[in-house]
Amino acid sequence: MLILLPPSEGKTPAVRGSAVDWPSLSFPVLNTYRAKVLESLGTVSAHEDALALLGVGASLKDDVERNTRLHAEPAAPAHQIYSGVLYDALGYKTLTPGQRRKADEAVLVVSALWGAIRFGDSVPAYRLSMGTALPDVGRLASFWKPQLSEALAEASTGHLLVDCRSSTYSAAWAPPPEQTVAVNVFSEMDGVRKVVSHFAKHTRGELARHLLVRRGKAPQTPSQLLKAAGEKWEAELVDGSARKPHALNIILRGQGPGSLL
Repeated sequence: MLILLPPSEGKTPAVRGSAVDWPSLSFPVLNTYRAKVLESLGTVSAHEDALALLGVGASLKDDVERNTRLHAEPAAPAHQIYSGVLYDALGYKTLTPGQRRKADEAVLVVSALWGAIRFGDSVPAYRLSMGTALPDVGRLASFWKPQLSEALAEASTGHLLVDCRSSTYSAAWAPPPEQTVAVNVFSEMDGVRKVVSHFAKHTRGELARHLLVRRGKAPQTPSQLLKAAGEKWEAELVDGSARKPHALNIILRGQGPGSLL
């Protein structure tokens, strides 16, 4: 089983430590492409219109400025750098040593800057969305798609892929649909089913944690994933097709937008 996660929008910068050690990163075949994105990001981030070009507000000025010196910024394991709703719900710090090892092996984060990394890979905090277009790179989802397809082929072979990514990051890599299950989260109140993005992130984080801490073998098929999710939530499985992955729908009944704040 591999759990595919998006990066968090917000990141917690490392306070001290060495800069990123490129040869030590997972999937080193991606390093040439990572370097190209990093160089273009640094150039854009130094531009007077950097905030507009990266599609962020003035409150993120310091994050964008950090983009100009990522080669020298302190790096830390990805599970420390990524923060926010999904990662708080996953709660890496509260896992046992054995569960952490399992997470380091089972979790893949699809990143606009790094392509794909594992939890144990040390990287600096950065500000870049997969929906961004950079000079000499283009739109990042399109840039990464062929690179990730090749680089992740071997790593994903024989695994059930539990896809907790948002649509923005799903566009960067479409794994084989027959072995992929996209995780959707719905709230349902008075018979009306809605997607609530904030709580969807939280529940996907909880699902990732549940799969890492539960006893027994990891799910190897979509039906086994449904059974595992059913241990904690009401869930349903929608079969995929030759082009479309399976879908695991988690339903949170009696919860509307107002109850999720």
